Amino acid sequence: MSQAGETGTLFVISAPSGAGKTSLVAEMLHADQKLGVSVSHTTRPMREGEKDGINYHFVSRDEFEAMISRGDFLEHADVFGNYYGTSQVWVREMLAIGRDVILEIDWQGASQVRRLIPECVSVFIVPPSYEVLRDRLVGRGTDVSEVVERRLSEAREECRHVGEFDYLVVNDGFQEALADLLAIVRSQRLQMIAQQARHRQLLTGLSDASGGRA
Repeated sequence: MSQAGETGTLFVISAPSGAGKTSLVAEMLHADQKLGVSVSHTTRPMREGEKDGINYHFVSRDEFEAMISRGDFLEHADVFGNYYGTSQVWVREMLAIGRDVILEIDWQGASQVRRLIPECVSVFIVPPSYEVLRDRLVGRGTDVSEVVERRLSEAREECRHVGEFDYLVVNDGFQEALADLLAIVRSQRLQMIAQQARHRQLLTGLSDASGGRA
């Protein structure tokens, strides 16, 4: 339960494919129980092993387009013929009760979110070099060479927008990158406005002239 006046922080995390974003976010959620992650809606078919409401909220194209018309999304995009979007209602509800929320989205989605929630904190994750990124994408063994080249081309375009973000994390080592991300979260929680809302009773007692003296 949040203290009166305390609101959560929205962390928007973006990265080119192969930079390690998904693994890092999963470990952030494991390391910090106060963090939540937004589950996106999508029109793409459910894959083997996926669960509705856990990996994505799987909806029909008609349902998704109706949600767009109602303004239900913080951001949405059509990616290779399938829609993906972030629920505005759920995110705002979580922030209102003081919960910190992570959004894993691309730079275009991050731009949409910043327009609606300008106080969000945005982080861009990059690999230590172009060569390392290529090695990681090839090493996955899940994509043919044409797809790898397309992802590398997309990565160049995404990295041109790094200056639009508040923080930059270089994933040169998983544990160090994880520590950097958790440090960003912790620093936001220690900002004065958040701390004043969280510790109002303590600060009132400490500053009350009628209180006891040591």
